[in-house]
Amino acid sequence: MKKNLFWALAALLLVDLLPLTRPPAREAGSPSPAEAAGGPRLAVSAPPGDAVGQVSAPAPEEPRILRVLCGGEVREMALEDYLLGVVAAEMPASFPEEALKAQAVAARTYALYCAAGGRHGEADVCTEPGCCQAWLSEDRLRENWGGDYEANLARIRQAVESTAGELLVYEGEPVFAAFHSSSAGATEDCGAVWNPRPYLVSVSSPETALDVPGYLSSLRCAPLDFRDVILSAHPEADFSGPEESWIGELCRDASGRVESLTLGGAVIPGTELRTLFSLRSTAFSLAYEEGAFVFSVTGFGHGVGMSQYGAKVMARDGADYRQILAHYYPGTELRR
Repeated sequence: MKKNLFWALAALLLVDLLPLTRPPAREAGSPSPAEAAGGPRLAVSAPPGDAVGQVSAPAPEEPRILRVLCGGEVREMALEDYLLGVVAAEMPASFPEEALKAQAVAARTYALYCAAGGRHGEADVCTEPGCCQAWLSEDRLRENWGGDYEANLARIRQAVESTAGELLVYEGEPVFAAFHSSSAGATEDCGAVWNPRPYLVSVSSPETALDVPGYLSSLRCAPLDFRDVILSAHPEADFSGPEESWIGELCRDASGRVESLTLGGAVIPGTELRTLFSLRSTAFSLAYEEGAFVFSVTGFGHGVGMSQYGAKVMARDGADYRQILAHYYPGTELRR
């Protein structure tokens, strides 16, 4: 009896000395893999405020190797090597150094956002600009740049290496760091294109027609072609009246882009019209003049997140990459 009591007391003492362990709780507010996988995609490859907070303590661990889906094949690449091909594909090497740095951070962040989402199965990210980010191989860059290859690559490499490991986070997670070519005075609120994001809201953007090639564009469409395009998507539209009566109310959102336009009595989102007529952006107007429907368009891209030409102008005017990122992704934190 005494012997049994001794061993029972010894067992209780051992339990008290063992450390208490439990599975870690999921961080409040962080997206689940399913939520991340359902996030938006880049369509083209975007506030005044304080600079992004100083580079601070560790963000989610950055993978050293990315699995990249390229031409139907999954290739393993070092993250920073992958970024060289992305930044070179997404932004001209002639842009100011601080704009290139901002692009490098946005591209790194977006790659990690995609990797967390798991949308490509065995791959972390793909090289299709309509899905993830554009990417160019060394051979393509040599072909594109010719004799400027070494100088251009050195500029891109400097931007990537000088921001190594830096990414934008919100509530501890890599953000959907969308970007686009140019805006018409203001970027678009993400909720007008995809699901809303608190750090992707409409902010001012400084580029003008003097800064951006092709900033202003137009499309003329014969009435029958115009009607047929609309009817292909909206058979309920009524074009029985004279052509000049086909255009109804145009509604713009806070950024100045077309939220909706009534055509033949059908209310059509601006984003849908951009797709139907292959317009460069939803910052457009429509008029019927001289027997044709004429779209007048400003800027290029979906408008969400960082404007690349806006970043160029800000860098030219003295902003550093932290200030550029703070401006276009308000509320995010820059971490290493």
